[in-house]
Amino acid sequence: MSDLLHGPLFAITLTLLAYQGAMFMYLGSGRAAILHPTISGASLIALALIVLGQDYHAYYRNIDWLTFLLGPATVALAVPLYRQLHLLRNMAGPLLITVTVGAIFASASALILAWLFGANQSTLLSLTTKSITTPIAIAVTQDIGGITTIAVASVILTGVVGITTITWLFNRLDIQDDRLWGFCLGLAAHAIGTSRAFERSPVAGAFSSLALCLTGAFTAVFVPFAARWFL
Repeated sequence: MSDLLHGPLFAITLTLLAYQGAMFMYLGSGRAAILHPTISGASLIALALIVLGQDYHAYYRNIDWLTFLLGPATVALAVPLYRQLHLLRNMAGPLLITVTVGAIFASASALILAWLFGANQSTLLSLTTKSITTPIAIAVTQDIGGITTIAVASVILTGVVGITTITWLFNRLDIQDDRLWGFCLGLAAHAIGTSRAFERSPVAGAFSSLALCLTGAFTAVFVPFAARWFL
């Protein structure tokens, strides 16, 4: 029994069951942002590991190939981008300016707030990647000498807060343009926001994918350069 609980079969089965349970709660709640599968699924897995007395690092090693698939999944977002290329081309200038300003503000705001609360240098470096998708955040954090666990936690928290805030704000302002919805979700809430954007419409998903990819690319170049000069 012990060998079974420590093997890949248990880890994969637990992950799939947690995802299905998380989706059931998410859809049953009317897609409440706080019950997004990223949060509820992770919570179910954490609870199961605690109850069963399993080591997280052993579990993570057994599902490492699932983490690897995040990279190809991110690349696959090029498909909806291509399908909406005619819309994206007409707004290229404003979108690039928005991504540049938004990416710099996202990193700078996290750094300033963490610094004001007395965070050390490793924590500051880890928070600079909070607004990009997890595979890129991990790679950049490792490159600049940050702590990957803090980086991943900040990415998830940013995504959940982002979809909650944007959904509430856009509804209050009665903004119904799918292009704005998608781009803001991708810029502020990366992959979690992109999944929410695809729930709204293919156009919102395409614009969110573009924002996610551009923000990730810009941050991957800008953050290591800025970290070496200013931190």
